[in-house]
Amino acid sequence: MDSVVVRSGDRPIKSSSRTLAIFGGEPLFSKFVHVGRPNLPEPEKLLQRLRGVLDRKWLTNNGPEVDEFERQVAKLAGVRNCVAMCNGTIALQIAICAAGLSGEVILPSFTFVATAHALQWQGIQPVFCDIDETFCLDPREVEKRITPRTTGVIGVHLWGQACNVEALSAICKRHNLTLLFDAAHAFGCSYKGQMIGGFGQAEVFSFHATKFVNALEGGAVATNDDEFAQRCRSMRNFGFSDEDLVTSLGINGKMNEFEAAMGIESLGNMDQIIVANRDNYFEYKRGLKDIPGIRLRNCDPNERNNYQYVVVEIDANAGVTRDQFHTLMHAENILARRYFYPGCHRMEPYSTVYPDSGQHLPQTELACEHILCLPTGPALCGEDIRAICDLLRFVVLHGAEVRERWPAPERASASRCVRP
Repeated sequence: MDSVVVRSGDRPIKSSSRTLAIFGGEPLFSKFVHVGRPNLPEPEKLLQRLRGVLDRKWLTNNGPEVDEFERQVAKLAGVRNCVAMCNGTIALQIAICAAGLSGEVILPSFTFVATAHALQWQGIQPVFCDIDETFCLDPREVEKRITPRTTGVIGVHLWGQACNVEALSAICKRHNLTLLFDAAHAFGCSYKGQMIGGFGQAEVFSFHATKFVNALEGGAVATNDDEFAQRCRSMRNFGFSDEDLVTSLGINGKMNEFEAAMGIESLGNMDQIIVANRDNYFEYKRGLKDIPGIRLRNCDPNERNNYQYVVVEIDANAGVTRDQFHTLMHAENILARRYFYPGCHRMEPYSTVYPDSGQHLPQTELACEHILCLPTGPALCGEDIRAICDLLRFVVLHGAEVRERWPAPERASASRCVRP
């Protein structure tokens, strides 16, 4: 009987399409599960550090907590300089300004919109470039987009996986361009045995609340270029180079002591967070095995990874589109994310300024239709992940039923989005 809910422990068992929450069934999870739920340090340790900040009455302007946070991040990233900022977007803007970029800068559209905004905000034209099978910038496409106005390239390390650093470096050297990296996803990760942080002229980390290591709303520029680091330090403090001397354009981009205190305590939990994320990744790997149309993006076992993101590609063999999965899962209180839907080129102001850019980004368009990020982090246990995998398997096995019950206008729209 449909009125009787069959349960396994605290969770309802999905026995037919009618028991899916989107069609009126009880949600699989009673509370939301997130892709990026904040990882919190032990409250008493954090409070003790915050009390020290209050006792010193030194709340901002490069206090001892910021100095310690910068030192620890630089050591972990294997670089000489870490310049902490109030958030990752400001860190990107300052790095772009410190690098003297202007005119046009090449970057992927398959990234968080802040990467493009950091350029556009400073009057620099983002030139969107397609991606390759790694979902990072395709170096072959980068070279095609270089014009006399191009001054730089911003590569985006994605889901802990690095760009093709050598190829991008060679292109930039050949054309005398500046190379920066948006490393918001890649703190604690390596590329060919070298920790991410020291590639290009600089790399930018995010320590936003949703990142596996967070400083509430922090960011940082990492670099081995001492002069570049000094320019960033000046620019984050209104352009001051001495107490009363302003020598460049600047902004207030400083990280405060509370953010740094949170960041230090979060760094102290970094290893155990990575272990939890890694365990979740392998639990997903077991649970998603052999589900038609759903393929887990693998992490390179030869590299260090933060395992922060569990990413699946959903193709036509699943019988249900990625967007339908997204809707179904949200109804079950599983807040999966479509990274990076619909692509920067389809967001404003870029979709109006460059209305035809999608024609030159076929791989980006495909990725935007098929990628789904699943919840992970220490807040989830193995049982939670097995329940999510079982749900995905159930939906695929009952795909015809799900499609039949789907609202007619949405069904027609979704069917047009399916590509092999």
